[in-house]
Amino acid sequence: MAQASRPNTAGGLFATDGKPHPLQDTLLAVTLVLGITSFVVALVDDDLHLLSSWAGLVGIFTGAYGQWISETTRERFGLILGLGAAGIGFFLGMAHGGLFG
Repeated sequence: MAQASRPNTAGGLFATDGKPHPLQDTLLAVTLVLGITSFVVALVDDDLHLLSSWAGLVGIFTGAYGQWISETTRERFGLILGLGAAGIGFFLGMAHGGLFG
């Protein structure tokens, strides 16, 4: 009976609560951009380890804060993708020279 009262939403993984979340959406976008940047730069060029490690570190912190205040599954899903990319990029950047060269 409880499921009869739930709305039928297509794509339940990305369903939102219908309210705007500007801070969470901004953190999601920043985390994804930093994570993808860190990951791609770490894979492409070893000499850009400063960019990769710093972008990864900042991406980890923004993603962690975003996870802490996130309210919907859509936000959490994107944040986990960004956090994973930022973490891999950070660790590859650290392996290639670290935060301070």
